[in-house]
Amino acid sequence: WTDGLPVVFPTAQKVAAMVAASGRNAADPIGPIPPRWRQATIEKIAVNAVLAGCRPEYFPVVLAAIDALLDNDCQLYGIQTATNTTAPLLFVNGPIAKEIDINARGNALGQGARANATIGRAVQLVFRNIGGDIAGETDMATHGHAGKFTACFAEAEDDSPWAPFHVDAGFGPSDSTVTVIGASAPQNIFTY
Repeated sequence: WTDGLPVVFPTAQKVAAMVAASGRNAADPIGPIPPRWRQATIEKIAVNAVLAGCRPEYFPVVLAAIDALLDNDCQLYGIQTATNTTAPLLFVNGPIAKEIDINARGNALGQGARANATIGRAVQLVFRNIGGDIAGETDMATHGHAGKFTACFAEAEDDSPWAPFHVDAGFGPSDSTVTVIGASAPQNIFTY
């Protein structure tokens, strides 16, 4: 049930608040989660978001990330089972980033930002608890990296002279989006 760190106990009340924030039915299926392809529902994902320490207002971002990660073009199964250090990296654009205070500045991938830490952690707990992604069994990374706990940040749109990433991708400036990619740690060590 955990990644080795303490978790928040998922009471019925906390899970119900998370589900309510999604505006969807608890039993709605999301899809099978690799690598063991167990079926995820809104409620099962909500349980993991509570375990991770998410606030209900973060839950739509968690669901958007899971949705994007399950897209065939993402190749999530390969990201999860490879021997390299790759893990999903989430970056958030649009008004939601400011609304829920996702850090887009200094130490954005470090400690101190609850939204960043818990959104990425919820996704990783979904992989573990629903998808059966277990280090040394299905996750064969030789070294891993901290992104396997959490990796989520927002683009500092107000500080950039360029159009935000989601606008370049065809979304409107007032749309909120989550982009997911497989990313490795700053240092990658191979054993040949």
